[in-house]
Amino acid sequence: MTQSKRREFRVAGLPAAISHYTDAVRFGDILFVSGLTAHDAAGQLVGGADAAAQTRQILKNLTLVLDAAGATMADVLKVTVFLTDIDDRAVINPVRREFFGDARPASTLIEVSKLALPEMKVEIEAVVGLPGAS
Repeated sequence: MTQSKRREFRVAGLPAAISHYTDAVRFGDILFVSGLTAHDAAGQLVGGADAAAQTRQILKNLTLVLDAAGATMADVLKVTVFLTDIDDRAVINPVRREFFGDARPASTLIEVSKLALPEMKVEIEAVVGLPGAS
């Protein structure tokens, strides 16, 4: 019997999905992380209207996903950052450096008119190369 290369992750510590998706999907040695928000496990927004504080919570949530998959921030190949105000780029970049350190993933930044919930200012998705995967 052939083992599927696809595995879905629901990660403890993340809020429940608000529609039909999972937190991440592994396919072979690649992990696709769904758009993460600044919500805690109870579904409460962390950071209020502060884009830097929201980004910090999002990257903490990303760390939870990476831990569940056996990866680290250094394994993140690409991020896509969605901002409701492109001028927030300047305040989120230091937070990104705080979490990624010397690792510099490929990155796309997009300003959007709004995100899934009105209080959200930032959403980040990621593609990860899993270490030691076969």
